[in-house]
Amino acid sequence: MAELLMRRGTARACATIVLLAAWGGPALAADCDSYAASGVDWQDCNKKGLILRGNDLSSANLSEADFSASDLREANLQRANLEKAVLLRSSLAGAKADKANFARIEAYRTTFSGMSAQGASFAGAELQRADFSDAQLTGADFEKAELGRTDFTRAVITGSKFALANLSRADFSKAVFEGPLDFTEAFMFLTRIEGLDLSAATGLNQSMIDLACGDDKTKLPAGLNASANWPCKFD
Repeated sequence: MAELLMRRGTARACATIVLLAAWGGPALAADCDSYAASGVDWQDCNKKGLILRGNDLSSANLSEADFSASDLREANLQRANLEKAVLLRSSLAGAKADKANFARIEAYRTTFSGMSAQGASFAGAELQRADFSDAQLTGADFEKAELGRTDFTRAVITGSKFALANLSRADFSKAVFEGPLDFTEAFMFLTRIEGLDLSAATGLNQSMIDLACGDDKTKLPAGLNASANWPCKFD
């Protein structure tokens, strides 16, 4: 009898695992103690203040993990999922993060300089005072992102999307791009667009231009005019 009950219990446990898999539920918990590796599962793990420079975290599940003040310079984050991760004051300088998911991350004063994040998503991300200088951001999605005072100096932003983003005081003055950019309903208070050719940009209107900061070299879409307040005076 005891053996029969044991067999029934084992069968029920196996059935539960099968049902969880069928419903999309996690069969295994994240392994926060595992070493950095491609495909590692560090979801919701505490990784504050770590030195992970040059580590391979490609295709890893890093969603909701806390990397505050961590060194991720030159790390391989290609196709990694960092949705809702915390990256406060961390550095991803020179990292490879093409097709990575940075949606809704918290990354105040974080360094992304020189990183490659082509086709990556930063939708809804908190990126105030972040540094994207010299970054490769072709096709990146910044829809609804908070980008106040973010630096895009010399960043390649061809085909990037900034729809509904807060671009207050962001600096695009030396950004590099070919073709259109999407600024639909973006907030552009004192956004620096000096010297840019925005003639193919979409979503711009005169009220946005009047808030932004351009100069006599800024080119605008047909029907829009330079603001009488240009060039802006900065403190």
